[in-house]
Amino acid sequence: MPRFEGFVPGRHQIDAFGAGGFRFADMSHRGSILALPTGVQIWPVSSFAQVTIESLQPVLDAADTIDFLLIGTGHDIAFVPAALRERFRAAGITIEGMATGAAARTYNVLVGEDRRVAAALIAVE
Repeated sequence: MPRFEGFVPGRHQIDAFGAGGFRFADMSHRGSILALPTGVQIWPVSSFAQVTIESLQPVLDAADTIDFLLIGTGHDIAFVPAALRERFRAAGITIEGMATGAAARTYNVLVGEDRRVAAALIAVE
């Protein structure tokens, strides 16, 4: 399986997660990812404390193609701060935070339904 080199265009479901990374589009990546309607890219975030408006700027840049953002917060559920929710609500995007496994599974279901969804997924071991 080829290693992911930073960006793969297109919309892809998450085939597997765990062991510190993800498999998708016949590739693997160790670390966190952003899955956007335009493609999957490396997301340099390793804990929920690093999730900021700045780290999520690629999602805001694609706001006209996204209705929902799922944030995979790691092993545990973390509360998405009101300021972050408000910034995305102003851009027309609803945020849901959940454990990474649940976020990846929900993302796959919504992609399968052709929904306008993105996922910011923190890698888990």
